Amino acid sequence: MTLHPLQVLTVPTAPYPDQRPGTSGLRKKVYVFQSRRNYLHNFIQSIFSSIDLRDRQGSTVVVGGDGRFFNTTAIEVIVQMAAANGVGRLIIGHHGIMSTPAISCVIRKYKAIGGIILTASHNPGGPEGDFGIKFNTANGGPAKEAVTNKIFQISRTIEEFAICPGLHVDLTTLGKQTFDLENKFKPFTVEIVDSVESYANLLRNIFDFAALKEFLSGENHIKIRLDSMHGVLGPYVKRIVCEELGCPVNSAINCVPMEDFGGQHPDPNLTYAADLVDSMRDGQYDFGAAFDGDGDRNMILGKHGFFVSPPDSVAVIADNIFCIPYFQHTGVRGFARSMPTSSALDRVAKATKIELYETPTGWKFFGNLMDAGRLSLCGEESFGTGGDHIREKDGLWAVLAWLSILATRRKSVEDILKDHWLKYGRNYFTRYDYENVDIDAACEMMEDLEIMISDKSFVKQRFAVEDKIYQVEKADNFEYTDPVDSTITRNQGLRIIFSDGSRIIYRLSGTGSDGATVRIYIDSYEKEQIFEDTQVMLAPLATIALKISQLHHRTGRSGPSVIT
Repeated sequence: MTLHPLQVLTVPTAPYPDQRPGTSGLRKKVYVFQSRRNYLHNFIQSIFSSIDLRDRQGSTVVVGGDGRFFNTTAIEVIVQMAAANGVGRLIIGHHGIMSTPAISCVIRKYKAIGGIILTASHNPGGPEGDFGIKFNTANGGPAKEAVTNKIFQISRTIEEFAICPGLHVDLTTLGKQTFDLENKFKPFTVEIVDSVESYANLLRNIFDFAALKEFLSGENHIKIRLDSMHGVLGPYVKRIVCEELGCPVNSAINCVPMEDFGGQHPDPNLTYAADLVDSMRDGQYDFGAAFDGDGDRNMILGKHGFFVSPPDSVAVIADNIFCIPYFQHTGVRGFARSMPTSSALDRVAKATKIELYETPTGWKFFGNLMDAGRLSLCGEESFGTGGDHIREKDGLWAVLAWLSILATRRKSVEDILKDHWLKYGRNYFTRYDYENVDIDAACEMMEDLEIMISDKSFVKQRFAVEDKIYQVEKADNFEYTDPVDSTITRNQGLRIIFSDGSRIIYRLSGTGSDGATVRIYIDSYEKEQIFEDTQVMLAPLATIALKISQLHHRTGRSGPSVIT
C-alpha cells in the first residue's frame, strides 16, 4: 500500500485521425507509438471512455501481451490510466506476458469487463517491428464493430486523458499490490498472476490428460516437435506438454519469449516456420506444430513434413470431434468457418447433419454464435482453430485436439488426412499474400474489380486455361447477416464462384501495420483426384485470378510474398 494517496492528473491532448482498429485491434510500427506524442495514451483513454462510467467504476480488467518490444512500457501506461479511470482491479500476467487464449480464459474466469491485449499477433517484433493493442469484451472475445467504432470516434475528438503518473507496478512478483489514490474511496488493486495456470486448468477439463500422457511419454510414445517461434506460448508448451504430459524437453523449441522473436517472423506457415518443416523431413518426428507470437494460431505437420492445411485441419477435428472428452459431455451445437476458408468443413457438417455457419473473417463473429449456444467448433484459413471453451482461436488447444485424435485413431497424420479425403473428397486450397502493397493502388484495384464482377454480363462468362473451362455462376461482395442479432456486415471480400463450385476470393487484410496486404484465396473441390500437388491442381484458377484482377500490373508486384 502506498504511504500517501497518489495524484490523478487530467492531461490535455490532441486527436490523431488514424486510430481505427482493424480486424485485430490497432496495429502500427513501434516508432509510431514511440514518436507521436500521447499516441498510446489517446488510444487507451478511448478504450476506457468507450465503457460506461457505471460499468467501469470498480471493475476488473485483464492485461497481458505476447512479450514483444514496447510491451512493458505500454503496460505501465495502461496501469496508470486504468487507475485514473476508475477501474478497481487489474489482473496482469507475470512479467506482463499472457497468451491471447489465456487472456480470454482469464476474462471469463474472473468475470472481468474486458481485457487489453498487447500484440501484433504473427507480425514481426523488435524496435523496427510492429506493436498492437486489442480490446476484448466481457465474453472474452474481440470487441464487436459497434464497440471498435465507438473507440475510433472517441479517438478522433479526444481532448484529454486521465493518468496517475506516480503509480508503478512490479510485474516480476506474483500476488496483489494495492495503491491509494486521491479522491478514491477504495484502493486500486493490481494482481500479478501465473500466466499459465488458469489456462492449463481449463485444458485439463477439455482433454484426457492421462491418455495424452501415455501417448506422448508411455512405452510406445510418438515423437513430436513443437516450435513456439520465441513467442508467448513457450512457457505454456513447457509447462503443459513437457512437464505435465511428459514429453522430452527437447520436443519443444524456441520456447523463450523474445522481444523481437529472435529476429524471426512469428507466423506459423510453410514460409516463416521453414526451420520446423526442414527438421521434420527426415522422418524422426511423427507430429509437428508451430505457433505464432501471441499463441492463437497453429500449423500442423505430419511425418516427413506432411502439411495439413488449416481448412483441412478444422474439418478433420470436426469429423473426429468425439475423440475430445469435452464434446462427449457438451454435444456439438454447430460448426463455422470464415468465408475465405475452403468448404471442407461444410462436407462434414452436411454428413453429420450439424448446422454450418459461414462468417466474415474475424473471431468476433464466431463469438456471437458461441454466446448464443449455436457453435462448438470453428476455424479460419489463416491458421486459426478453436472451440467454445473461450472466445479466441487457440493454438495449443488445436494441437491437443490433434494429439487426442492421433491417440484414439492410432494412425499417422498423413493417413488420417488421406482417409478423410477418401471419405469426403478433397478441397484443394491456397492463399497468395501480396504484402506491403501501396494502399491507393490496392484500393483502386479492388474498386475496379468490384465494378467488373458486379456487371450482369460477368456472370456466365467462361475462362479457359489449358484444357480446363470455368464458367462464372455467381460473383459478389460478401455480406453477412448475423443469425443471432441480425446485424449486417458488408464488404467482406470479392467472391467469384464457378459452376463446379470452385472459388476465387480477393480481400484486403486488416491485420497489417504498414501498407496493404492483398490476399487471393483459391478453393477447388475434387472427388477423384485427391492425392495431387495443391499448386499444380490450382494453377489454372490462379492464372484466371491474376488475369481478372491484373494484380501484378496494378501493384507492380511480380509474385506473392507468401504462398500457403
